[in-house]
Amino acid sequence: MNDVAGLDPELVRFLREELGHDLPDGGQWTFTGPIWIWKGNNAQGKPSPTSWHFLTITGDVAGAIRAAAPGRSAAWGSVYVKARIGTTDWETSLFPSKNVQGYLLPIKAAIRKKERLAEGDVVTAELRV
Repeated sequence: MNDVAGLDPELVRFLREELGHDLPDGGQWTFTGPIWIWKGNNAQGKPSPTSWHFLTITGDVAGAIRAAAPGRSAAWGSVYVKARIGTTDWETSLFPSKNVQGYLLPIKAAIRKKERLAEGDVVTAELRV
């Protein structure tokens, strides 16, 4: 087992928890979806000028990342990843989302500018833990 890409998340969890085996180099996955914007409110409850762009990671990919996350996670269940969209690589954290039973990949302005991305664009992200 040199790569966990494509492995069943439950198999990975079994290998780790029951047999004491860890994933050799983490995993690598791709996920395609639309970029969306989150806009919050400031302390006074008024719309904030700040917004964040995300790609939502769900389904089997989210399950595989969850299985690979122990030992690679941080506060609030975030998971350290290396991400790539187009030709741009960066290191970031995926944030867990209970609403979608998956993760949110933040796409910062420098990435969007370099790749010419905007809200609603469908992108394919490569993720490695």
